[in-house]
Amino acid sequence: MELVNESEREFRHGDHGPKYIFRGPQFEWGVIVFKPGQELGRHCHNHVEEHFYFLEGSGEMIVNEQTVAVKPGDVVRVEAPECHNIANTGECDLRLIFIKCPYIPSDKVDM
Repeated sequence: MELVNESEREFRHGDHGPKYIFRGPQFEWGVIVFKPGQELGRHCHNHVEEHFYFLEGSGEMIVNEQTVAVKPGDVVRVEAPECHNIANTGECDLRLIFIKCPYIPSDKVDM
């Protein structure tokens, strides 16, 4: 067993970006916060499937060429090799959980 509290982990950019809670050996997951106007950046994975569970705020999920509005409670599954991006189009922070499986850190392809 491994116990972690989210407050023990840091966001990549201080108060926003991804915050990894667990990384490997089978999957990775964490929390992402985007400030208004920020986005993840379009990318894909060759082998990794990714899930996003939206907790707070509003935004857009872009998968391949399809854009959908997202809100708290929405869950999006992105299969490899679908290209995807997330944008905060709202006026407050967009907060979500991500889960990636299998754990292959080198699998990300920036577009």
